[in-house]
Amino acid sequence: MIQPPPRTTLPTLKKRAEFLAVAKGGRSSRRAFVMQAAASEDGPRIGYTVTKKTGNAVERNRIRRRFRAAVRAAAEQARSDVDYVLVGRRGALSAEFGDLVREIGQCLARAPLSGGDAPRPRHRKRPAPGHPEQRRGGSDRRSETSSE
Repeated sequence: MIQPPPRTTLPTLKKRAEFLAVAKGGRSSRRAFVMQAAASEDGPRIGYTVTKKTGNAVERNRIRRRFRAAVRAAAEQARSDVDYVLVGRRGALSAEFGDLVREIGQCLARAPLSGGDAPRPRHRKRPAPGHPEQRRGGSDRRSETSSE
């Protein structure tokens, strides 16, 4: 069986300083990864990182291999003036490969170079009924009883 020629792949970021420079740029979050992007003079390059809390070495390497294959399939969508870093999440192991390629392609084409996804608002726990913080409007009971 004759295999099709390999698709082009992006050059890889190697040095910590390159990763840190991209981390200062924008980010786009997905279930399987976080894509970081920053402007570059050297053309499109990509770095892969998967932290130890994601899993053991076998799982981390599998995630990196899936990312490299997905980037090869979506490399033509990368912008020529941007460096990228893919930060792996555990969801990359269970994601359908076609979905992974599609999401990576979208991020390569539209990743923000600054800012990125708006952070989600942090929700406070609601105070228990009858708690002083629960009564926001009107007068406070303490002020009513002390003035009598």
